[in-house]
Amino acid sequence: MSNKAGHQARKRFGQNFLHDPGVIERIVRAIHPKPEDTLVEIGPGLGAITEEILAVNPRLQVVELDRDLIPVLRTKFFNYPEFRIHEADALSFDFSQLADDDRGLRIIGNLPYNISTPLIFHLLGQAGVVKDMHFMLQKEVVQRLAAVPGDNNYGRLGIMAQYFCKVQPLFEVGPGAFRPAPKVDSAIVRLVPHETLPHPAKDLGTLQAVVRTAFNARRKTLRKALGSLITVDQLQSLGINDGLRPENLSLADYVLIADLLVDQKVSDAGSEEVSND
Repeated sequence: MSNKAGHQARKRFGQNFLHDPGVIERIVRAIHPKPEDTLVEIGPGLGAITEEILAVNPRLQVVELDRDLIPVLRTKFFNYPEFRIHEADALSFDFSQLADDDRGLRIIGNLPYNISTPLIFHLLGQAGVVKDMHFMLQKEVVQRLAAVPGDNNYGRLGIMAQYFCKVQPLFEVGPGAFRPAPKVDSAIVRLVPHETLPHPAKDLGTLQAVVRTAFNARRKTLRKALGSLITVDQLQSLGINDGLRPENLSLADYVLIADLLVDQKVSDAGSEEVSND
C-alpha cells in the first residue's frame, strides 16, 4: 500500500508507517522531548514522529536503513540544518558514538517487528550511554519485556531487559493507526536504564549463558534445563528448588546461579594452578 509520499512500505524492512495524529501526539507527550536532549530516532519512516520531535529539538538524529526513504526525509526536513540522518542498520550501529559526555542518549523508534528482539538486545549492550528509550513494539514483545516470574511471557528478553532497565508499558495502539495495518496490536514501552543495577552479576556473559540455557528448555525442570551447568546440590545450596521450571525463577535467582558458576571457575583455576606447581 502506498502513501502520500509515494513510498511503498517494504515487507523486508517490516515497515508499517504511523499516520494517526492522536496516537502520534500521545507518543510525543510520553517521550516529552526537550530542546537540550540528545535524541536519536530509529527507523523514522516518513517522519510522522520525527516532525513533532524536530519542532521541539532541531538537533534530532535518525538511523534509517531504507535508502529510498532518505531523500524523502531530507526534502521534508530541509529547513532543519542540524537534523542528521545516519544511513545504517540499527542492529549493528554504534549508538554510543552519538552520546554527549554530560547527558545520556534518548532513543525512540517505531521498531520493525521482525528485528525488535535482537535490536533491543543490541541496545541493552549500550545501556551505559542511554538515558531512556521509548519504543513502539508488537504488544506481545512489550508483554515479554515487562513479564514477571510465573507469566507465560516471562523469558530471556524480559530478564535481560530488567537486568539493565526499569520497564514501563505505557499504552496500546491498534492496527488502524498504521499504513499498511499490521495483523497485530502494538504498544508503547519506556525503558529507563538503572543508575545502579539492582542485581549486578559478577560476569554478564555467564548470566546470559545461564538464562539462555534455561529457556532453551523452558518446559523442563531446572535440574534438567540447567543440568549441563550446575548440580542439584549446588542449586539447593542457593535455596533454589531444582523441581521448579525456568519461568519460576527471578532475575536475582539467575544472578545467584551465574555468580556461583563464576566462583567455581575461579576456584577450579586456583586449584589447577596449585596442582601444577
